[in-house]
Amino acid sequence: MLLDTASLYFRAYFGVPDSVRAPDGTPVNAVRGLLDFIARLVQDHRPDELVACMDADWRPRWRVDLIPTYKAHRVAAPAAGGLPDEEEVPDTLSPQVPVIEEVLDALGIARVGVAGYEADDVIGTLTGRAPGPVDIVTGDRDLYQLVDDARGVRVLYPVKGVGTLQVTDEAWLRGKYGVGGAGYVDLALLRGDPSDGLPGVAGIGEKTAAKLLDAFGDLAGIMAAVDDPAARLTPSQRRRLDEARAYVAVAPKVVRVADDVPLPAFDPALPREPRDPAALEALATRWGLGGSLQRLLVTLQA
Repeated sequence: MLLDTASLYFRAYFGVPDSVRAPDGTPVNAVRGLLDFIARLVQDHRPDELVACMDADWRPRWRVDLIPTYKAHRVAAPAAGGLPDEEEVPDTLSPQVPVIEEVLDALGIARVGVAGYEADDVIGTLTGRAPGPVDIVTGDRDLYQLVDDARGVRVLYPVKGVGTLQVTDEAWLRGKYGVGGAGYVDLALLRGDPSDGLPGVAGIGEKTAAKLLDAFGDLAGIMAAVDDPAARLTPSQRRRLDEARAYVAVAPKVVRVADDVPLPAFDPALPREPRDPAALEALATRWGLGGSLQRLLVTLQA
């Protein structure tokens, strides 16, 4: 099981009231919410291995160099205290992230982030290397591209917390988008994604993109059709795709998750006992982790 950790702690932050606080009054709603999420995931799915994948770089320069608008709208304004390319996040969430990292480390839950890469890239690399089935837990549709029935790769997309998950396999993708996992990258880059600052191809929405992929197979087939006068494209589609050549040339590298991240050594085995009980006890006391941590510990020991 691979966790898109930032996706989950953002959901925890907004799903758990900020009245959940440490003894000194510091909000710990994201910390406790994430621990509850992990406990529920382990209880319901019983993975043998679990990795908390982290955003060591939420907006990698190599992606921005290709598409400058990539996540640009999420950059914190310097006037608001943001450093260049610092992600704008709620000011009571940022201080909770180091606490999350310390608690995961004390528990012994593998936490993997690599400089220059997003959590998606870590997930893509781990998925490619996995010898058996993989469940990816994320609220990010970008990772639908990794769904692969033949290898047992699914995305578990939280609908309401993690108690209600949309199990995304290729049948679900084809029913929803008309493409399988392998085709999702082409669909996504044609459609665009305002939440990631991807412009897409003007006039090509989700349904049109799916129809074009069905007719021509993949992005390369669609662009070959632009150069083929006999291909069944409307004049508007042909013109807009032709005008978007520069974007189409670079977008696949931006949208496709990396599968060659240089990962550090780590142990993905789900721990039954905390790696560092003393550190965990100190964190529990300092941050008032209470029932959330106890529920996770009981679940790990079951």
